[in-house]
Amino acid sequence: MTGARLVVVGLVALATSLWGAGPAMAADECRGLQVCLPVPGPWVAVPARTGGGVATATWEMRCPLPGYIVAGIDARVSDRAIDVSIRGENGAPVSPGVTTGRAVLFTAVYTGPSRRPTTFRPFVGCVPTSGGGGRGQTSVRHPAAFVPGKPLDRRVVERRLVSGGSVRVTGRCPARTRLLGSQHAYAFQIEVAPGSTLLNAVRVRRTTAGRVSTAVGTVAPSVPQRLRALLQLHVLCTKAGR
Repeated sequence: MTGARLVVVGLVALATSLWGAGPAMAADECRGLQVCLPVPGPWVAVPARTGGGVATATWEMRCPLPGYIVAGIDARVSDRAIDVSIRGENGAPVSPGVTTGRAVLFTAVYTGPSRRPTTFRPFVGCVPTSGGGGRGQTSVRHPAAFVPGKPLDRRVVERRLVSGGSVRVTGRCPARTRLLGSQHAYAFQIEVAPGSTLLNAVRVRRTTAGRVSTAVGTVAPSVPQRLRALLQLHVLCTKAGR
């Protein structure tokens, strides 16, 4: 075993204890990567479709150690009708450090006909880096066309939910910015996909006022205290001055 692999094995054990996860590599997030830190995510609930709306959920996965970026992704779904994708940043070449950074945003969309909650589980493989890939300057040939920037500032707040109680999560856009909208999702840190009883045991109410969005997650007392349930609130802000 090489020195690099010994270091990664130690980091895997450290990250697993920090992340509160079970087996470190349950998918293919590290396939083809010589040095990789596997990070399994929780089972994220995709709410049941209502009316003519789309059943969708977003969840941010982040490399738990500084100096690491996402180089591999994978996912597992409780229903084959769930589509899972990630958001990649603009730039070339498509690669870790350009397309992805320390965190990556997963989006799941349920495409089936049923009106019931489903779940997906994201995975990321993290690699050490000394910096992201560079991006060259792009000349503008047409005044009406621009290279996409990053006008959207997504701020993510995550809290652990409590069985038999309510937890308030608040996200705030900075001064001189505007709140464009907010999203929330809840998840369970378990190895198997949760059933409908567990999915229906969580209720989330989200409100918005000014630059502040608040989500209150309530868990039924029937959920065991030892079960790790998480709530993420995503606040979508403009960049300062826009």
